[in-house]
Amino acid sequence: MRFRWVKAPTNAELTQLSHTLASRVGRFLERLGLLERDAENSYLTGDAMDEGPMDQLLGHSITYRIVVGPQAGRKVFTLQTLPACDPEDQFGDAVGQVAGFSLHAGVAAKAHERKKLERLCRYISRPAVSEKRLSLTPNGNIRYQLKTPYRDGTTHVIFDPLDFIARLAALVPKPRVNLTRFHGIFAPNNKHRALITPAKRGKGPPARVADDPPTPAEWRASMTWAQRLKRVFNIDIETCRDCGGAVKVIACIEDPVVIRKILDHLKCKDETREPVPKPKSRAPPGQFV
Repeated sequence: MRFRWVKAPTNAELTQLSHTLASRVGRFLERLGLLERDAENSYLTGDAMDEGPMDQLLGHSITYRIVVGPQAGRKVFTLQTLPACDPEDQFGDAVGQVAGFSLHAGVAAKAHERKKLERLCRYISRPAVSEKRLSLTPNGNIRYQLKTPYRDGTTHVIFDPLDFIARLAALVPKPRVNLTRFHGIFAPNNKHRALITPAKRGKGPPARVADDPPTPAEWRASMTWAQRLKRVFNIDIETCRDCGGAVKVIACIEDPVVIRKILDHLKCKDETREPVPKPKSRAPPGQFV
């Protein structure tokens, strides 16, 4: 397996791919009963959806409508301080848009462009709301300045404080849902994934130079939780703070009951331990205590 550098896709290719994605997603929603189509239009149906407490928040959030309060259902107040622009002037030729679907492919980083890759990673991992662009109006409303103005010239969005909290609640992901998904050869079920991942993990057999079958350790090769702590949070638990030697993990305790017993035992042990007496200070020469 080799990665090869190819030319950037054109606007026509992105539009064609966006059309394919839109068609497949539409057919999938139809099979689930969430989408209905007639001869001219397509619209979502709520008959097959189990309405939960968050559905109303999500629905109003994506349609820019007020969720709670006396003005619920109205459009959110926006400030348009710039003239409207053409979508092609905003994104260039690196975006394809079809029926509400958009596909952007205007960012690429070569192997030696480490700073550009770091900026891209920081952009992807940025928070949903920037505190620097968040402020209060004189009447107590929340004013948020957009980083990139909308096509219609909107630069600021103003919320009621309670409605702003509802917007933040809509951003909280559902439990046990993967926020990062891989497609193509990096997808979990791709048969060639083991050939290109550093840990050689995947459904297919990993690439091996020797003819020996892979060991169980090689199949499960990955970073340990200690290595992840050091990489993500710069917490090194594999090195002793006193002597600088290597620390060996002898057990990994995950049972909350056992963890509580150990912590309670250590707490009782510290409480019953006699305090170490402080050494008496010596008087300077020529003085007596």
